[in-house]
Amino acid sequence: MPRAVYLLAFGIFAMVTSEFAVAGLMPQMADGLNATIPQIGYLITAFAVAMAAGGPFLTLAVLKLRPKQALMLLFAIFLAGNLLAATAPSYPVMMAARIITGVASQAFFGVAISLAVRLTPPQMRGRSIAVVMNGLMVGTLLGLPLSTLIGERLGWRAAFWAVSALTVLAALATMAGMRRLERAEGDGGDFRQEMRVFANPKLWLVFATSAFIIGATFSAFSYLNPILTQVTGFGSGAVPLLLIAYGAATVIGNNIVGRLADRHTVSVLLCGLALNLIFLTGFALLAHLGIPAVVFMLGIGLVGVTMNPAMAIRVQRTGNARPLVNTVHSSFITLGVIIGSFAGGVVIDNFGLRAPLWLGAALAILGILTLLPELTRRSAARPALASDAPASQEGPTAATEKQVV
Repeated sequence: MPRAVYLLAFGIFAMVTSEFAVAGLMPQMADGLNATIPQIGYLITAFAVAMAAGGPFLTLAVLKLRPKQALMLLFAIFLAGNLLAATAPSYPVMMAARIITGVASQAFFGVAISLAVRLTPPQMRGRSIAVVMNGLMVGTLLGLPLSTLIGERLGWRAAFWAVSALTVLAALATMAGMRRLERAEGDGGDFRQEMRVFANPKLWLVFATSAFIIGATFSAFSYLNPILTQVTGFGSGAVPLLLIAYGAATVIGNNIVGRLADRHTVSVLLCGLALNLIFLTGFALLAHLGIPAVVFMLGIGLVGVTMNPAMAIRVQRTGNARPLVNTVHSSFITLGVIIGSFAGGVVIDNFGLRAPLWLGAALAILGILTLLPELTRRSAARPALASDAPASQEGPTAATEKQVV
C-alpha cells in the first residue's frame, strides 16, 4: 500500500477528532461561551449540515488544482477554522468556526478517497479506501476520548489547540511524503461536465443505500450512552470502555470489508445490512440484559459504518471516482447521520429509549430494498455472462465491475 494512502488517513483522523471534540466537552463549552447545552449541541448539527451542504461546492472550487495543492488548501482552511474555534470569544464565532471546519473536512474526504483510488491498482481499491477510512474509525476509537481528556484537564480551548497542532502535523507529513501528481483526466472540467454524471438515476439510488446504511447505524450509536445506562443498567464509568470496544469493532470490520469490497461489493452491502438488521432488532428486544446488549452493540460496530469501502466502490462504479462524486456521496453519508440522530431523538420522546434501535432496523430494511433492483439485474445478467464466459478475455475484476454497474 503506498505511503500516501496512510497520510490521507492521518489527515482524516485529525478532522474527525475535531468533529467529535464538541460531543465530549459540552458542559465546559457551555460555561465558556455563555451558552446552553442544547446550543452547544447545535454546533454538532451545524458541522454536519455544513459538511453535507457546503462540501461539494468547496470540492468544485479546488478541482482545478493539483491533488497535493488541493489537500494543502483544504488543510489550511480547516486549520483556520480550528484556530478560530480555539480563540472564539462568543457563541456566534464558534458557530462560524464549526461551519468552516465542516465544509473543509467534507471536501477533504472526497479528494482523499479519489486520490487513494488513483494511487492504487484497481484490484486494491477497496483496501486503499479501507485504509483511508481507518482515519475515521480510529478517530471514533481515540479522537473523542483524547479530546475529552485534554479538554477536562487543560480546558476546552486546549482540545481545539491540540487538534490544530495535529492538523499542522498531518499537513507537513503530507507535504513531505506525497509525491506531486497532475490532475486526473476529467478533473477540473467545467460545471456542466462535472454535473453530467448526476443525471444517472442509478447513482441516486446508490447514494440512498449509503444514507440508509449510515442512518440505521447512527440511530443506535447516537444514543448508546443513555441506552446502556438507563435501559441495560451499566454505570456511567463503564460506558467509555464500552464505546472504546465499539470503536475497536469498527476498525476490525472496516479492514474486513476493505478486503472483500472489490470483488463482492453488493454482496457485502446486502450481508452487512441483513446482519445490522438482526443486531439492531436483537438489541431492541434484549437491551435490558447486559451480555446480549454488549454483543449486539459490538455487532452493530462490525457491520455499520464499516460498509464505507464497499459503499465507495459501488458509487465509483456507478458514477466515477472523481472528487465531486465522492464528496456528494460523503454528503449523503452525513445526511444519514443527521437522519439517524435527529429521528432517533424524536422517537425517544414518543416511544422511549429502545425506539432508536427499532428505527435503525426500519432504516436497514429500507437500505435492503434499495439494493433489490441491482440484485435483480445481476440475477438476470448472470446466465448471459456465464454463456459468454469462454469467449471473454477479461479478468475477474473487469467482469465484477460490469456486474456491479
